[in-house]
Amino acid sequence: MSNKIIYIILAFVVVVLAISFLTRTDSTEQDPDKIVALSTFTVLADMVSEVGGSRVESISLTRPGVEVHDYEPTPSDLRRAARAQIIFENGLGLEEWIQQLGTNVPDVPTFNASEGVEVLFIASDEAAGQPDPHAWMSPEQGLIYVENIRQALTEIAPEHADYFATNATAYSEQISAVGSQLETLFATIPEDNRVLVTCEGAFKYLANDYGLEEVYIWASNAEEEGTPQQVARVIDLVNERQVPAVFCESTVGPQIQQEVVAATDAEFGGILYVDSLSPEDGPAPTYLELLEYTANTITAGLASSQ
Repeated sequence: MSNKIIYIILAFVVVVLAISFLTRTDSTEQDPDKIVALSTFTVLADMVSEVGGSRVESISLTRPGVEVHDYEPTPSDLRRAARAQIIFENGLGLEEWIQQLGTNVPDVPTFNASEGVEVLFIASDEAAGQPDPHAWMSPEQGLIYVENIRQALTEIAPEHADYFATNATAYSEQISAVGSQLETLFATIPEDNRVLVTCEGAFKYLANDYGLEEVYIWASNAEEEGTPQQVARVIDLVNERQVPAVFCESTVGPQIQQEVVAATDAEFGGILYVDSLSPEDGPAPTYLELLEYTANTITAGLASSQ
């Protein structure tokens, strides 16, 4: 047999093995006894995982640290979506790109996890009247997410209804306990310091629950954010109110908030988690830890006096 023929055979074998590997990577990881639940972002996927437990494979379309507002689904995202038996979205305008998934996987039921929350609306000029989608930042509203997830999973797999109900009850108790912890934490912030200044206006629900005043540079992550006018407005307010610390979110570069720090006596209080969990080895790898870490960071920055 000539060397040329040998090379052709070897090349063919390599291609077959590569295709086989890719196929296994896409398909054989799926446990046939589990419901594949796809969520649009990491926080929601974690909540689905807690309710679904061992009966559900919960995957997030976006990865830790990825901005969800203006996300553009990739071809690989669409392939992953095709595996799903159920899709969870937040709604309230968070994922305007969700229609792209529905077009490509029209037979997969999609459930709105925020259905029934007490919606708060944006008041700033650039987005006045739009709903603030970050309702999960309120532990009280988070309980509604859990119930919606339980109902959706039960609809897909009624044979596991009791299992999902047990998980949802236990998880709801954990969320309520964290809510009580947050109330104790935020109560330590002096009255004059209860101004939460962030990059994105993503903390309306948290501020509403715990008596904070929300101030932000821009209302919602978008293409145009951090304009000179927006920054100047926040600088004036921070100086006027003598705010001791300002913050930014993990999915946003903090450089713009550093302009506020440079022009005021405020310190940079740290990074807050809201639109995305951290990686596993980070400070906020779960929804509950996201709430705790964010509350601790805010309290540490605002509880001190200038």
